Amino acid sequence: MQAPDDFNPPAGIAENVEPGLRRILAPNPSAMTYRGTNTYLLGHSDIAIIDPGPMSDAHLRAILDAVEPDQRISHILVSHSHLDHSPLARPLAKATGAPVYAFGDAATGRSAVMTELAAAGLAGGGEGIDVDFTPDIRLRDGDIVAGQDWQLEVIHTPGHLGNHITFAWKDACFTADHVMGWASSLVSPPDGDLTDFMASCQRLAARNWRVFYPGHGAPVCDPAARLAWLITHRKGREAAIMAELAKGPATVAELTARIYTETPAALRIAAERNVFAHLVDLAGQSRVTCADPLSFGALFAQLP
Repeated sequence: MQAPDDFNPPAGIAENVEPGLRRILAPNPSAMTYRGTNTYLLGHSDIAIIDPGPMSDAHLRAILDAVEPDQRISHILVSHSHLDHSPLARPLAKATGAPVYAFGDAATGRSAVMTELAAAGLAGGGEGIDVDFTPDIRLRDGDIVAGQDWQLEVIHTPGHLGNHITFAWKDACFTADHVMGWASSLVSPPDGDLTDFMASCQRLAARNWRVFYPGHGAPVCDPAARLAWLITHRKGREAAIMAELAKGPATVAELTARIYTETPAALRIAAERNVFAHLVDLAGQSRVTCADPLSFGALFAQLP
């Protein structure tokens, strides 16, 4: 679902979003990243960089050039370790001396079922994992990170990735890839877990937000409505899968072909990953089963 918006800022330019907050768009547009990754600069004196972005010399220069003479980069905050969010953290830390904060490496926060799928050889799909990423300082759910004129609360929001976190800034939230305005988040096992994703949506929905600042696309100005859409959208996909399985057992590929009839070929693999994520979640609910061990190539059937 691509939003009919006019979000298309120039890459590499620090733009004011609201007082104390700027955004720089990274030069990495794609079918998975929309216009590119949003890097946020929070603060007036101590500057927090939220999601430094992909490995890019041009983007590194843009971030450093945006820092005024009376400012310093004091914190580098990484929402999760996909290749479009975390790789630039280490070069930026080397250039500034600021520590890198994150929930952990790519395996941190992974659910038990996804750990089993990974051990069985299922590889991730989609945006790609930054396998070398490790933070200097590991954050926990509920931690407070603060600079001279800002404060952020860490909210662990697994689903898109096990180590995914969002950052609450008063009544705003930096939602990274969990909630975006231009599309629904990719949930691709064994990195993504739909059961966790839905629980994280419900957790965010329990709070009163003014705005979401996502990792890709424009600010989400009606967070409650967007979360409700995400939950409804996933429930709709679940219903479609169950309706197809009511006709008889099917594989991931067969279900995807029947359900995602208008999806471009470039996004078909991502669609298959989403279908498998739903099937894993439904298996956990004891609503579907498979004769073989749970796997991407298994034949799935509806339980009575």
